[in-house]
Amino acid sequence: MFARKMGKLTPQEPEKVMVIRDVVPNTIATFSIPFARFGLINVGGRGTVVRLRSGALAVFSPVALTDAVKAKVASMGEVKYITAPDMEHHIYLGPWKTAYPDAKVIGPEGLPEKRTKQKTEAVPFSYIFSSQKPITIDPEFDAEFEYEFVHGHINKEIVFHHRPTRTMIEADLIFNLPAVEQYSKSGINSRSGLLTKLFSSINSIKGNSQKRIIWYGTSSGDRTSFNASMARINQWDFDRIIPCHGDVMESNAKGIFQTIMQWHLEAAKKSS
Repeated sequence: MFARKMGKLTPQEPEKVMVIRDVVPNTIATFSIPFARFGLINVGGRGTVVRLRSGALAVFSPVALTDAVKAKVASMGEVKYITAPDMEHHIYLGPWKTAYPDAKVIGPEGLPEKRTKQKTEAVPFSYIFSSQKPITIDPEFDAEFEYEFVHGHINKEIVFHHRPTRTMIEADLIFNLPAVEQYSKSGINSRSGLLTKLFSSINSIKGNSQKRIIWYGTSSGDRTSFNASMARINQWDFDRIIPCHGDVMESNAKGIFQTIMQWHLEAAKKSS
């Protein structure tokens, strides 16, 4: 049934296929949903909400703002931060900012201009990460998060680490395909389709394919700064990774990160 109702990229009825799950009870919730890259490759999508000790909520990679999402958010607290963690994960910023007008919007340099060029609804950004000047958010946010602007990434990634739960939150830095959870309510096999099978095989945390893709592709435009960013992230004490694409890496995520980024970490060490 849902297969016939899927849009080209996202589901037409997200309420019916979204998986809302408490990753850390009372602290982290995820909103997992089908998403097809180019309308053909099942990579899945995921939004994440973190409840700070103050009760404020930080939202990362916002997804469709359904009634169920609103209800879950309301049960957790008040939205104070909404983050587009790279140049691609921003399509729902408008609805979320409209629903939570007092929230501060965070994104990477170039994204406001991209949205203007695409004639997307205007969203005021409170914080723009720049390669030229480091920024901080505010004491409330910074008390629990550390972050790294990976401007050497092709999509200009902002990666976050929630220290109290030892959880890294990222968009396109690491994939963990196939996107099993994200397609679990859709009636669609997350592994279906030749292109999906190929893309999933090279964007898995198993084997060395993703390591090669990141080295020769994702980071090739500015590998030196990418290496330095990976070295700084490697100093974080995380055990879980929540990616936008593919399943959550619930434990030993630091080891997975180190394996995939091995060449970058070695290069950064040699240059230090």
